[in-house]
Amino acid sequence: MLHRVLMLALLLVLPASAQADNYSIGTGGQSGIYYPFGGALAKVWSDKVPEVNVKAEVTAASVENTIKVVRGDMIAGIAMGNVVLDAYKGEGKFRSAMPVNTLFALYPNLVHAISLENSGISSLADLKGKRISLGAPASGTAVTSAALLESIGIDVKKDIKAVYLNYSETTNALANGQIDAGFIVGGQGVGAVTQVALTHKVNIIPVSAAESAAFIKQHPAYSSYTIPADVYNNVGAVATLSVWNVIVVSAKMSDEMAFNLTKAAFENMTEVQKVVKVAEATTPDNAGRLEGVPLHPGAQKYLDSLAK
Repeated sequence: MLHRVLMLALLLVLPASAQADNYSIGTGGQSGIYYPFGGALAKVWSDKVPEVNVKAEVTAASVENTIKVVRGDMIAGIAMGNVVLDAYKGEGKFRSAMPVNTLFALYPNLVHAISLENSGISSLADLKGKRISLGAPASGTAVTSAALLESIGIDVKKDIKAVYLNYSETTNALANGQIDAGFIVGGQGVGAVTQVALTHKVNIIPVSAAESAAFIKQHPAYSSYTIPADVYNNVGAVATLSVWNVIVVSAKMSDEMAFNLTKAAFENMTEVQKVVKVAEATTPDNAGRLEGVPLHPGAQKYLDSLAK
């Protein structure tokens, strides 16, 4: 009888504790860098933070991750800094200010506006009237590409034939002639661009100095960046834009949880670097790279402890 009572007690307790301890980190599509980065971070957190079990969740990326973090559906999300800044201010895709903080910045995302070499497209202005993938719906890529085109006078609803595809869908559609160009905003060496450049002669459309300056003035989360030659097969150095990715969390997260997640991440970043090379940029010195959105007090406490 006692044995049965104990078993019943365990059955009642286990589901609740399992549910309380399981979390997810929002990433992106499986052909980008967010997913493996999030998976590596999830493993570190699961292994090193007591009573925390985290899995990487495939999502539409930045906007979705930011919303789900605020709703409490995720413990954290990877997102582009401009999207998190918009959420914090209640601008862009966000109708009102959202209670978001960051734990730390990850690495810079680069704007890849890609076309095939024989397309005749050599500038952003040439995209007018063309079939363009602006990125997956509710992604940072879609936010950035639309804003960039609008900044040079191209109305994405009237002046182009816009479609919304994720990284791999974009490069497949480009290779198959279904679109003329597409945007991928991802880390240097992002897999989808690397792969299509191995099988097709691709062109990464430059962002001119004047276009870059005008865009940065409107969107201060960005900076100019030059992709070095030969990062992608047979592609020379290209001037473009960059924006830092961050770990976004709810401002309501406890200080203890934020401290523990940040501490575990930085003390085990070499494990993440084995999975994603861009994690070499994820350092305490770069943690506050996104200006305008506060670091979570718990994350700041950990960073302050390093200075002592």
